[in-house]
Amino acid sequence: MDTPADSSDVRRRNLALVLRHIAAHGPCARTELAAATGLVSASITALAAELIGSGLVREAGLASSGSRGRPRKLLELRAGRVQTVAVEVMPDRLAGAVCDLSGTVTWRGERVLAAPGDPRPVAEQIAGLVQEALEATATPGRTQVHTARLVLAVPGAVIEDDLIADSILLGWRRIDLAALVRAALPAGSCPVSVVNEANMAAFAEYHALASRTGTAPRAFAYLRVGPGIGGGLVVDGQIQTGGHGMAGEFGHIPVAFDGPACKCGDHGCLVTYLGLEALMRAAGLDPDLHDQDPERARADFDRRLRAGDPGPARALEAGARALATALTAVSRVADPEQVVLGGHLAAWSDWLVPTVLRHFAGRRAITPTDEPVLSTELLGRHATIVGALRHGCETVFNDPASVPSLTRP
Repeated sequence: MDTPADSSDVRRRNLALVLRHIAAHGPCARTELAAATGLVSASITALAAELIGSGLVREAGLASSGSRGRPRKLLELRAGRVQTVAVEVMPDRLAGAVCDLSGTVTWRGERVLAAPGDPRPVAEQIAGLVQEALEATATPGRTQVHTARLVLAVPGAVIEDDLIADSILLGWRRIDLAALVRAALPAGSCPVSVVNEANMAAFAEYHALASRTGTAPRAFAYLRVGPGIGGGLVVDGQIQTGGHGMAGEFGHIPVAFDGPACKCGDHGCLVTYLGLEALMRAAGLDPDLHDQDPERARADFDRRLRAGDPGPARALEAGARALATALTAVSRVADPEQVVLGGHLAAWSDWLVPTVLRHFAGRRAITPTDEPVLSTELLGRHATIVGALRHGCETVFNDPASVPSLTRP
């Protein structure tokens, strides 16, 4: 049941409305803000003063009013006032980045992940990478930068209170990574959020597609193959996580109930046909190479495929049929207008997409308008970090009042 909004909730929403408009359309005058937001001039004046006081907005010169009246003072986003830190946790390494409120990346770094199966050393290594990032961006001219949030992107289901319910790739179950990282960071550090890494990639690819085409699809699905198969659903610009944090886990859609056993405990999951290890096995290649060196295994499969080896081609044909079955289920349930393929799916789309489209063709005569558009990713391996950074920035746009006043100690 919704609760009535108090005056502070209304103020926060109005601050967010004004800040978002300035970020998207600035520099702009207060009169333009009033016309665009529907807020009265007195409210715009007070809200702009608060945003200026917190350093999120600044006055950026004058513009002619087009009449004899006084020139209008323009407002623009002060992007460098706030920064977000993101860390992607992978089975073998950590990747980190920092960006300002405009999304401009100001730092990137990586480190090999030692003892990946134990979450406590991982948390300490994350804290070390974050400290490295903050020290690298703490230049003398940026002494008033506010670090808004640390976003940790992990492979696994994330449920309420940022708890990692399960991560097959990391071997974790019921882990409070946010609490472990907070304990390893200095007291008073920024808030910490834990999110699913594939959801962040989906979030980033959704916005990249909207930016390129000028139109945001209402419903959007993203699938990618890496160490496993992940993905995400975006509806009306919002990531859908479901009731248990499992929405968008396309790799574990069962496409054959009597199929191969899966690490999740089920049978016939999509990953057992289209995961890299499954593809190598189906192609007659050594599956042990996948465990020893996944990147070398992928490169070997790719080389053989492009050289015309029938084994990898047959494996992808079977994988494409499984993918088509999974996408049919996704299409019937979530009805995405756009499906974006990432990772190995993007690299091998020339072999996968024709089979998927042939599978869809059978129902095209009956329901010609419900077939999703298939395309490949725009951001590649950086999608998760880009999405996590954007997620951190969104927390500021959603609640500008979370940024302290420049005069506040």
